[in-house]
This record gives sequence, structure tokens and C-alpha cells, in this order.
Amino acid sequence: MQFGLTEEQDMIVSTVRSFVENEIYPHEDAVERSGTVPPELGEQIKQKCIDLGFYACNFPEEVGGAGLSHLDFTLVERELGRGSMALTHFFGRPQNILMACNDEQRERYLLPAVRGDKMDALAMTEPDAGSDVRGMKCQAVRDGGDWVVNGSKHFISGAEHADFFIVFIATGVDETPKGPKKRITTFLVDRGTPGFEVREGYNSVSHKGYKNYILYFDNCRLPDAQVLGEVDGGFAVMNEWLYATRLTVAAFSVGRARRCFDYALNYAAERKQFGQPIGKFQGVGFQIADMITEIDAADWLTLAAAWRLDQNLPSNREIASAKLYASETLARVTDTTLQIFGGMGLMDDFPIERFWRDARVERIWDGTSEIQRHIISRDLLRPLGA
Repeated sequence: MQFGLTEEQDMIVSTVRSFVENEIYPHEDAVERSGTVPPELGEQIKQKCIDLGFYACNFPEEVGGAGLSHLDFTLVERELGRGSMALTHFFGRPQNILMACNDEQRERYLLPAVRGDKMDALAMTEPDAGSDVRGMKCQAVRDGGDWVVNGSKHFISGAEHADFFIVFIATGVDETPKGPKKRITTFLVDRGTPGFEVREGYNSVSHKGYKNYILYFDNCRLPDAQVLGEVDGGFAVMNEWLYATRLTVAAFSVGRARRCFDYALNYAAERKQFGQPIGKFQGVGFQIADMITEIDAADWLTLAAAWRLDQNLPSNREIASAKLYASETLARVTDTTLQIFGGMGLMDDFPIERFWRDARVERIWDGTSEIQRHIISRDLLRPLGA
């Protein structure tokens, strides 16, 4: 087994880390206070990313991307995880699901997204359909050559910047031995389509400035040309392109945990009580040891899952394990760091309380920790007939 990074991968890590430290860190406090990213700042970050050659680096070269492997892209996401999500959003990584576009859709959606001319947003979750995706109530019904869509989606990230949306909508029901089972179709919906409205969502304590929105469909008509993939084939599209988003959360969690750990380590070395650095007390020193051990384990688990993807090996369980362990490691690291800082950890003089708040959502979105445990256990038990 080869555990070291190549020279090219080292360059990717150093380039993205430098970008985050120089272009993201300086603006984080202002975004945290205001809860918004000024449009000109977002455009500035996007243009600098384009100039670096990293925009849409998760797409193959034949469509204009950088053609990074899953492992290389995971390294990029790990470094971006160090910074504010509201700002790193503009370090554009369009949804890989756009590779399912047909020839006409490639010109209207895929290629403009890769160039940075358009931005996308993914819409799946509903008030009554979170982990239970097939419980969605937003539906599209045939009417002549069109689909008429009614319903809503919520918790839609990045919607304020999106020119179009990748939306999963129920298009029918199959009767099965286990009861009714909804068929899902994926649609491409342009902002401004009649009957489609984007409204501001809820105020979240996590990731200030990275807002969530609610989408409303009121007799919104969509032609067949807006179907991404096959009619009723939404789950196939989802399974082929979206499962790796869990790997993104794992990589983000590792990057953020390492940044938080650096604060804990330096504070434990500098803060003195009873005449010595607090890191010399076992109560703190052992916490430092536990944190770095868990972070390293989460890092290797995440990179190993990305490597398996590149080798075309079964990786569903490994990705679920990485997402589960890395997100829960981040929670423990941020909480322990806050404890080491004591009362100052809760003050906004340091970013610790922000890391702590932001970390909470990583165990929820892109599949809760419980869903990841379900995926892992089913992968292990199903071959045994259980």
C-alpha cells in the first residue's frame, strides 16, 4: 500500500490551502456577523478560482474540468473544509450529476456550469421527506407534452446564487408487496420559470452566510426537455452520481477538525495555569492525543474510500463509514477544543464557538449518522441473509 501523496497531490493541497488562508479566512468574521456574502466578493472568489484552474475541478477534462480523480478531489474538499462554507461555495464544484445531461442539456446546463457562467443547486429534501426520500410529496403530473409540478422543497443550499436547480420530483406510484413505492424523476428547472418561486428559508445557527431556501411549485409546467436522465429514473441518477457527496462531507469534516485542532494545540501550549502550560496536565494532554488520533483515523478512512472509488471497487459502505466517523470526530474535536479554551471558547474573540456550531449539521445533512449506520449494517448483514 502507498500512503504518501504524489508531488502533484502535494501541490494541490498546498495550492488550495493557500487559497483558503489568503482568500477565505480574511472575510470569515464579516460574513459571520452579517450572515451574507456580498455579491462582488463571491464573484471575486469565483474568478480567482477560475484563474487558478480549479473551477469545476471535479469534472473530466473533456467537458472543461480539471479531470481530478476522486482522491485528488477529496484532497481539495479537505482543504476547503478549513474555511467558511459560505465563501468556499464560490470555489465552484458543480454537481457531478450534470454528467447525466443529454447533448442539448450539455449546452444549456453542463458546459455553462463548468465554465462558471451558471451556478446550480440541488433540491431533494422536503418537510416530510428527509431521510425517507420516497416520502416526497412534490409531484409532477403529465399534461399533454408537459409535466405540471406542484409542491415544495426546503433546506436548499446555495439557492440564492443558482441559475438553475436539479430537482427530484415524484412522477408516479408503483404498488409493491411492501406497499406503495413512489417513482422519482430528476428535472432541470431554470430560475424564473413561471409557477416556480425561490423564497428565503430558515435561520440556521450553523454556517452563517450559507443560507437555505424553500422552493415552491404552483402548477409549474416543465417540458420533457427538462428531464435529466430517464423518466422515473431519478433513483438511478441519484445512485450513480450523488453518493459521493457523503465523501465531500467527510473530507470537509477532516479539514475543519484539523483547523480546530491547531487552535487547541497552540492554546494548550501557551495557556498557563498553576505555573505551567495546561497541555502538561494529563487532563488536557490526553485530550490532545485523543483528538489527533481520531482526526488521523478519519482522514485515512476518507482517503481510502476515495481511493476505492478510483479503483472501481465497491465503496458504498466505506464512504458511509467515512462520513459517519469524520462528522462525529469533528463534533468531538470542536467540543473538546471549546472545553480546553474554557469560557473563552464561547466568546466570539475566537472562531471556536463558530466551529462548534457549524459542526453540528455535518451529522445531519447528506444522510444522518443513523442513515450511515443503516447503510453500513445492511451492507454487512445482507450477504448473510439477515
